[in-house]
Amino acid sequence: MTITLTRGDQRATIALRGAELTAWSFSGQDLLWSGDPVWWGQHAPILFPIVGWARDGRIRIDGVERPMGVHGFAASRDFTLVAATAESCTLELTDDAESRAAYPFAFRLTVTHSLTDRGLVTELAVTNPGERPLPYAFGVHPGFRWPLTGSDRAGHRIVFAEREEPFVPVIAPGGLFSTECRPIPLDGRILALDDALFAQEALCFLVARSRTLTLESPGGSLRMDVEGLPHLALWSKPGAPFLCLEAWSGHGDPVGFTGELQDKPSMRRLAPGATDRARVSLAFTTA
Repeated sequence: MTITLTRGDQRATIALRGAELTAWSFSGQDLLWSGDPVWWGQHAPILFPIVGWARDGRIRIDGVERPMGVHGFAASRDFTLVAATAESCTLELTDDAESRAAYPFAFRLTVTHSLTDRGLVTELAVTNPGERPLPYAFGVHPGFRWPLTGSDRAGHRIVFAEREEPFVPVIAPGGLFSTECRPIPLDGRILALDDALFAQEALCFLVARSRTLTLESPGGSLRMDVEGLPHLALWSKPGAPFLCLEAWSGHGDPVGFTGELQDKPSMRRLAPGATDRARVSLAFTTA
């Protein structure tokens, strides 16, 4: 139940489950996280119809509380393959009885993965075929090997395209976003990576200026360019051999939030018949 894409010395594998990228390599160099469940059993999940945690694992729609897991349900659903070539594939998820039990809206989520001369591009499109506004968030959550190349985790850093604020929101129990912030050792555009950074959950840049960030290592660099997703995040676990570079349109529930899904901060509301799009491009270069 996977699709293999090839272009030159690149190779990528995409699963129908979740339209998830499960492998990506350059010249035999594996870049994507392996999905070892000892640390984290996923590779690059697609996030929809929420991003992050809902309070107590429940969302409220039309006054009714409904179950909703972290990052929504798209990653656990089988997509339909609608188009494929040697270098790209397009997969689609639409609402059904199962989805409407938790999320009573009509939707179409389309994911296209393409290999290019520079790397790999993932395009997301959310369409509202229904008759009322569609509240949603979407995003990408790819994990990469740390170390990216070689065997030494030292010497890795994130370089942002713009200067970012040297603090991030404190993530409260249950994955909720508090109004407090904590400092991080960001030096202008450069953030040196170490285990201590991730001892208090993810680093979330909700007012990110940068549309590009680069994971630099002694052996090579991985650049991520983002369009249509305003929030950026970095996540790992202390000692874990992976690092996630994430891009979101929304985020987890604020502490104390008890309102309707459509009123949650950073949720989008898509008009009937409309389509919203986002694009994330990855490019790897050797040192």
